[in-house]
Amino acid sequence: MTTLRILIGCETSGIARRAFAELGHDVWSCDLEAAEDGSNRHIVCDIRDGILTWGWDLLAVMHPPCTRLCRSGRRWMSGPGKWTQPKQLPAGRTWDEMRAEFELGVSVFTTCWTAPIKRIAIENPEMNDLARDRMPADLPVPQMVQPHWFGEPAYKATGWYLRNLPVLEPTAPLMEPERNSDEWRRWNRIHRMPPGPERARLRSRSFPGMMHAAAAQWSAAALAEV
Repeated sequence: MTTLRILIGCETSGIARRAFAELGHDVWSCDLEAAEDGSNRHIVCDIRDGILTWGWDLLAVMHPPCTRLCRSGRRWMSGPGKWTQPKQLPAGRTWDEMRAEFELGVSVFTTCWTAPIKRIAIENPEMNDLARDRMPADLPVPQMVQPHWFGEPAYKATGWYLRNLPVLEPTAPLMEPERNSDEWRRWNRIHRMPPGPERARLRSRSFPGMMHAAAAQWSAAALAEV
């Protein structure tokens, strides 16, 4: 069986790594933090520090810093026009801190997108205009998917920026619950998650159903070209 060398970037949960590994591929993950599952196939590093040049067949970047790049975060970055003083900032934060986080997000995203890897998938929301101005010219419109397309009873619009990979096809679509019902509220649990030290990590966690679909569909597309 032909195997692929796959890097899962910006992931600590191991959910995507395990989904691809179950298909027999040579899969590694990397992040600034250690892997939650203690895997020895996880590298603690900054993804920008050379690992992208190690001869990968496919790169999937799961949770790069995107808070300042997304449309919902635009109000913290600028007022009317572009790069004017915001009308309001998060409590205890400065505009310089917001801009530093924006620059980090741009750096990680663009470094991954321009990596010398044929097949790339980067998970990120739809970007605001300030972020789009800084993106490579060949960046496509993201494919927006929902967890419930893949058997996960949840709402969380997820954007995939894809290079040389097919858009994800639903594998186990669920019937959506009636709006404002108890089940509908459960499906919205990610958006309703209260503030806390674990909120960002839990909100960014991958959905196993989506990752199994991605592993199967993207692997098949890559292997068809080998």
